[in-house]
Amino acid sequence: MALAVWPGRPYPLGATWDGEGVNFALFSEHAEDVALCLFDPKGRREVERIFLRERTDQVFHAYLPQARPGLLYGYRVYGPYRPEAGQRFNPNKLLIDPYAKALVGQIKWSDAHFGYRIGHRREDLSFDRRDSASGMPKCRVIDPAFTWGDDRRPNTPWHDTVIYELHVKGMTRLHPLVPAPLRGTYAGLASEPVIEHLKRLGVTAVELMPVHAFVDDRALLARGLRNYWGYNSIGYFTPDMRYSATGSTREFKTMVKTFHRHGIEVILDVVYNHTAEGNHLGPTLCFRGIDNAAYYRLAENPRYYQDYTGCGNTLNMMHPRVLQLIMDSLRYWVQEMHVDGFRFDLASALARELHAVDRLGAFFDIIHQDPVLSQVKLIAEPWDLGEGGYQVGNFPVGWTEWNGKYRDAVRAFWKGEGGLIGELASRLTGSSDLYSHSGRRPYASINFVTCHDGFTLEDLVSYNDKHNEANGEGNRDGESHNRSWNCGVEGPTDDPAIRALRARQKRNLIATLLLSQGVPMLRAGDELSHSQQGNNNAYCQDNAISWLDWKLTGEARAFLEFVTRVLALRREHPIFRRRGFFHGRPVHGEDVKDIAWLNPDGREMSDEEWHQHFARCLGVYLSGAELDEVDARGRPVRDDDFVLLINAHHEAIPFRLPRYGRGDDWFCLLDTSFERGLRADGRHQAGQTYPLQGRSLVLLMRPRVRKTGSE
Repeated sequence: MALAVWPGRPYPLGATWDGEGVNFALFSEHAEDVALCLFDPKGRREVERIFLRERTDQVFHAYLPQARPGLLYGYRVYGPYRPEAGQRFNPNKLLIDPYAKALVGQIKWSDAHFGYRIGHRREDLSFDRRDSASGMPKCRVIDPAFTWGDDRRPNTPWHDTVIYELHVKGMTRLHPLVPAPLRGTYAGLASEPVIEHLKRLGVTAVELMPVHAFVDDRALLARGLRNYWGYNSIGYFTPDMRYSATGSTREFKTMVKTFHRHGIEVILDVVYNHTAEGNHLGPTLCFRGIDNAAYYRLAENPRYYQDYTGCGNTLNMMHPRVLQLIMDSLRYWVQEMHVDGFRFDLASALARELHAVDRLGAFFDIIHQDPVLSQVKLIAEPWDLGEGGYQVGNFPVGWTEWNGKYRDAVRAFWKGEGGLIGELASRLTGSSDLYSHSGRRPYASINFVTCHDGFTLEDLVSYNDKHNEANGEGNRDGESHNRSWNCGVEGPTDDPAIRALRARQKRNLIATLLLSQGVPMLRAGDELSHSQQGNNNAYCQDNAISWLDWKLTGEARAFLEFVTRVLALRREHPIFRRRGFFHGRPVHGEDVKDIAWLNPDGREMSDEEWHQHFARCLGVYLSGAELDEVDARGRPVRDDDFVLLINAHHEAIPFRLPRYGRGDDWFCLLDTSFERGLRADGRHQAGQTYPLQGRSLVLLMRPRVRKTGSE
């Protein structure tokens, strides 16, 4: 029996089940015809081809009253094949709906996926008539119904946020306490052992590496590798089903709901700057075949693409329908999937109008006024690969940024490079030089020492050079300037002195991160001492190089305890989670400043001392008197006084403890020169010297006199 076809509506785009039938709508500005292709339940055979005869405002649409959730479909789009004019239509290529909510199957690569046939000369590319349908994933109509109950976003304030960047599969693939069928899945990620680990650490938000449906590159599969990281998106509305134990979008929703129940936010790493279709020689999977000239930034010669991403193409943010696609996608993940925010990969590419990066571009204007998106957490990776793409500190109010300058300064300082104490001081106190001029707060800075891209923390102190041979690119890939130090031996060693130094350096780096103003971001596995064997670009390593090993040695367990203790300190003391920048002037009613920078004599640093190239030691006094802040009920926030001592020199430097404020005794809370970061003799008198060891960090506290009454 032939399916009934009604005119349908041009909005919403995509395939929408309304309880009675399904509306299909696809935008294409330059297409001549669009065919909706329906497939059998296994997606192997095309059973119906329906031309969408209705066209409204460049949207082709139809309504199928007999269609139901579970229906598999794709599109064929007809129009001119004129690459020299930017047009690459080819109805022999089955195309993914840009608004598909679920995909079934993976790409099975063949030459048929490419919209051209190579002639006698490589650039002599002619129209290709091979059909790609058998090797394409199929779109699936979904029923979005889900019982959210009383689910609410945790809405953790930025200054209280601790981010944990993780890979859905890598987090649990080897976890012995996660049920085997759930390892590497959304369900496994939300399982009790993982939730307990995150809560014990004090994590308030998980940042998931890309979960939008993505493509494994043909060249990688040929080498026996995978696109493990997932920065190769092709579906901006569907969670990748490789991470689903049930093959249902409901599993993702259940994961979010579970995290929320435990007070943990879910942030998605999203890749809207480019797609998996690559450069002009790439495959035709979706956007290229639907409307190449509308979706992509084309070069002066429209046969080629503007590439600000290093991935072959750049989405055309200047086209209103592309902006609509991205905004619709973001709102979908917030409203339908209940996620709490986004980290935008290569965000500078989203700001480019013409060729320049314009921080007031349409993309940011639209988000700033959007009643939904302006209320969630927005994180920019503030760079791309184009000219002028490094934009740390230049994003608008309402945005936070991965602070690459923080990472570089902290790594270089603890490596032992000189002349950095001024830079380090700025990074420790929230990078006011980057953010205060635009009215932003310290929490605009997402502080990190490591992330998915680069060395793990264990490898940062174990390798001088990258070792990416397993990637099959002759070790040419990945960053060569890592600011890492192997402590004397490249890679694993049994030398107890070197192992002890590496453990100390890890304590130094993680304590610096967690005691800095701003929002700390931990790379998953760093607290477990995970190593990638020196691979600083494990994007294609879907194996034990990337998967976290939960079987901890004694050394690894000790470091995990240290990380947990420092996170607890941060959580207990608001002085490390300030909402405003330090003033550097006397606090009201006190005879000392809110912050004072100290030299080893216990005196405030002079202008000359800030510029000494040999200086590798610094102290900072933090006054816990009124922090010039109030709590949620308007009451003044107070804390204890602290002194943080930092010595990246290889020799010990006696450091005189200051007499600022009230009281004489300082109590040592952390000393990274000790194996577990603690020393036995915890009390030290003001005015006396503290034995600050080489390459170590010390935190001392002086409890303030508590007033009676409501305060």
